[in-house]
Amino acid sequence: MDGFDQFNDAEKAEASELQRMIAIEQQKAQFQAQVHTFTDVCWDKCVDSPGSKLDHRTETCLVSCVERFIDTTLSITNRFTQMVQKGAH
Repeated sequence: MDGFDQFNDAEKAEASELQRMIAIEQQKAQFQAQVHTFTDVCWDKCVDSPGSKLDHRTETCLVSCVERFIDTTLSITNRFTQMVQKGAH
């Protein structure tokens, strides 16, 4: 292996690390977008008028709303994964 091959290997390693870092940042952005969506949907559904603190009904509604949203998102993701796996075989 000459010096040029070592340079290519170093470039490949750097590119791989950059791709990994980009993927992590994309996952963070997707998570933040999901939280924003939870907030919008559940706020509109559960909060009639904002006050200094949440009453029990509003808090229960928000918790239930987020849990159902997570359940639905996981269900859709799992179904999509199954479809992709079946298509790959």
